Amino acid sequence: MAKKSKDPHHKREAQKYENPIPSREYILEQLEKAGKPQSFKQIAKVLGLNDFDTKDALERRLHAMVRDGQLAREGRATFGIIDDKDLVKGRVIGHKDGFGFLIPDDGSKDLYLSPREMRVVFHGDRVTAREVAPYRKNRKEGQIVQVLERNTKQIVGRYYYEQKVGFVTPERINIQQDILVAEGGKQANPGEMVVLEITQQPTMRRQAVGKVTEILGEHMAPGMEIDVAIRAHDLPHDFPQAVKDEIKHWTETVPEAAYKGRKDIRELPLVTIDGEDAKDFDDAVHVAKTKGGYCLYVAIADVSYYVKPGTELDREALLRGNSVYFPERVIPMLPEILSNGLCSLKPKVDRLCMVCEMHISNAGVIKHHDIYPAVMHSHARLTYTQVADMLAGEAHEVPDNLIPHIEALNMLYGVLRGQREKRGAIDFETQETQILFDEYKKIKSIVPSERNDAHKIIEECMLSANETVALFLEKNKVHSLYRVHDSPKPEKIEELRQFLGPFGLQMPGGKDPEPKDYAKIIDGIKGRDDHHLLQTVLLRSMNQAIYTPDNIGHFGLAYDVYTHFTSPIRRYPDLIVHRSLKAIIDKKMDLYSEEQMLSAGDHCSMTERRADDATRDVVQWLKCEYMQDHVGEKFVGVISGVTHFGIFVELQDVYVEGLVHVNSMRDDHYNFDATHYTLTGERTGQVLRLSDKVEVSVQSVSLDDRKIDFALEQQLSAQQKTLKSKKGKKDKKDKK
Repeated sequence: MAKKSKDPHHKREAQKYENPIPSREYILEQLEKAGKPQSFKQIAKVLGLNDFDTKDALERRLHAMVRDGQLAREGRATFGIIDDKDLVKGRVIGHKDGFGFLIPDDGSKDLYLSPREMRVVFHGDRVTAREVAPYRKNRKEGQIVQVLERNTKQIVGRYYYEQKVGFVTPERINIQQDILVAEGGKQANPGEMVVLEITQQPTMRRQAVGKVTEILGEHMAPGMEIDVAIRAHDLPHDFPQAVKDEIKHWTETVPEAAYKGRKDIRELPLVTIDGEDAKDFDDAVHVAKTKGGYCLYVAIADVSYYVKPGTELDREALLRGNSVYFPERVIPMLPEILSNGLCSLKPKVDRLCMVCEMHISNAGVIKHHDIYPAVMHSHARLTYTQVADMLAGEAHEVPDNLIPHIEALNMLYGVLRGQREKRGAIDFETQETQILFDEYKKIKSIVPSERNDAHKIIEECMLSANETVALFLEKNKVHSLYRVHDSPKPEKIEELRQFLGPFGLQMPGGKDPEPKDYAKIIDGIKGRDDHHLLQTVLLRSMNQAIYTPDNIGHFGLAYDVYTHFTSPIRRYPDLIVHRSLKAIIDKKMDLYSEEQMLSAGDHCSMTERRADDATRDVVQWLKCEYMQDHVGEKFVGVISGVTHFGIFVELQDVYVEGLVHVNSMRDDHYNFDATHYTLTGERTGQVLRLSDKVEVSVQSVSLDDRKIDFALEQQLSAQQKTLKSKKGKKDKKDKK
């Protein structure tokens, strides 16, 4: 029997259980007195539990205390008190091979989570864990103590029925556990893609369980990859009825009351310049040549007039955070009546806008500015191609009366570009691609996206407006959001220096290089055979840009202050900025608190990453589907990544990436050098590194894993030829 009289909580336990055992509090007290972890036998003895039933109940309670994070299990049957100082809180990241990592909230090094630990959680869950053992020399292993947040409420995947058991295999490769299907949901056929609502989260003893709430259709149906990505990444995609009710009275005509208090700039020959397939026009521009330079007008759709704080529409826009652009499909932040209609700066119709008017010197310096609400009338909807053709003197469709304005715009671009170079903004040359589809919505080809002078002109105009607005916000000290890009971390700079050294390059700027130091390196490597390699490593050393109310500047653009003002139709942070501007102009109180802006910044940074991940998944699926028809064929490609398990190769002219696994490279044993991104053969001395040109053959394609496997046929880079040449000379020498 338990020592009832000594347990202060015995009465409470006796009311709950017919045969009570010592309370959790009393067990913790006895372990604290022991001063070190105790075995099950030791705990039972000190509690005075002798019979089978009470020992069995104690064992269940101890395991429950481990599950709830009150105790830590040492080995199979030893228990100890958890010291809060030893616990790590963070977010779980799943890996396609079944293990995972805990990313700590405090920014410390992540913990490895074994496949056994990952059985109780999903990717994205938040947990408390403790370090239990070193996993590798630079990483420790973690044991999950408590699940703090379950962030996976539904799963999208493929339904199977085997041995009278239904289950779903998740589509997301970072979730590697099958989910049992409970009765009561919709009836799917084996092989169909379904959405599963999780009704029981996983534990160490049982699999997760869910019920089918939606049947998406056949696995290979056209457009299925987008439907899957939307649900796999939990993208809001249907507007709630409450939102539809709020906007049902709107038409594409600007309300008469909206004109009041606005500057009338309808006679100003503003034009929009976008891609051929654009439907939502955020921005319009006009440049007038002045005595001392230029007057640049950047007019941006005034979404804030229609989307008011506290409305259902506003709540939904914040939830989405941004529009998501898939190949041939868009999930908009705002309903179509706004995004493609009432807010879009269409030609020949009145539209509400916020204007950033900048007076710029002939040297490209913004001397003064004015920001105000206005009503505009776009004089033309132009495309990048039309404008570029006009500037190149080729046949075009730009109206004659607008040509002088476009020429002035191009002249201004030249001086703004000069300022950009002077301040040392970093300008990476990256190749974007576009997927072309056939009539059956299958990939016909993947082609490079052309970025002409018209793209660059509009980009410089938007950068100038964003910086000007950011300076205005900072000067007036209101709470808003900035687009910040922190300087590279010291350890990344050190790794970069070590990498550049063997290439005869030195990173200037000491321990804290400035953007101009990066720009100097990038300018100096143009035209080199290893340009792609060096630029890739430079890019990987940098941080990701985020939204925050704390201005720390934008390192990549070399701005002391920067924000996003120019795309409120598709980005919620821009809408916040517009509201803040109006509050300043109307001399009203600060709209937002710092806490609200911190929360909004974190959320919008997350939705941006979420959109990128979802889009990447869709593109990778489409590329895998495309490459299924090319298994066995040979291609020339460039090494785009080097790891300890192989090399990633991007195919030239096809723009598809795949893996050559080291296990398939049987001609030699290859050693990985993480500092220089190389694999080196022990016997041959062959070096494989970033940007080397190689020939590969397509070995296999897995749609389920989004994976393309290549086999290395031969190395084609100049470096390899040099190695062969040296080897040949050595062989001749040996023969002599």
